[in-house]
Amino acid sequence: MNRYLILISFFFAAVLQAQRQEEIAINKVLDSWHRAAAEADFKEYFDKMADSSVFIGTDATENWDKEEFMEFSKPYFDKGKAWDFTPLERHVYLGPNAKIAWFDELLDTWMQICRGSGVVIQKEGTWKISHYVLSLAIPNDAIEGVIELKKENDSILKSSILLNQPN
Repeated sequence: MNRYLILISFFFAAVLQAQRQEEIAINKVLDSWHRAAAEADFKEYFDKMADSSVFIGTDATENWDKEEFMEFSKPYFDKGKAWDFTPLERHVYLGPNAKIAWFDELLDTWMQICRGSGVVIQKEGTWKISHYVLSLAIPNDAIEGVIELKKENDSILKSSILLNQPN
């Protein structure tokens, strides 16, 4: 019985260690991705993203595939500094097969604290960002004022979306 428990303990310890190594690898990818933007390293930044990746920005119209996001971002990178997002906190969650993970992070940005969340996938032993969502962190007691600021713009966007939907 003791041998059995020892073997199970070693097995679970090995699994936990492997999961921890994957979390470390994911954190390194995300940290270097943010650093590449701060240093305006276009190639490094976009090499961290999967070819089929999606980036969703803070504006309701910002839903880009990788090529569109590269086109949007290029002028910022060409100026020598894109954006500087410093992670304050991050949580990483591994999927059951350790080939997909999701995360959320709080970021210190020029917009104050923002939240990033996304999905990373492992391809050929390398973690790539597959889906990223950047959102503003708005205190609950300030939401009424933000809603008032957004009302007109959101109304125009909703009308545009509804007009372009198929019957």
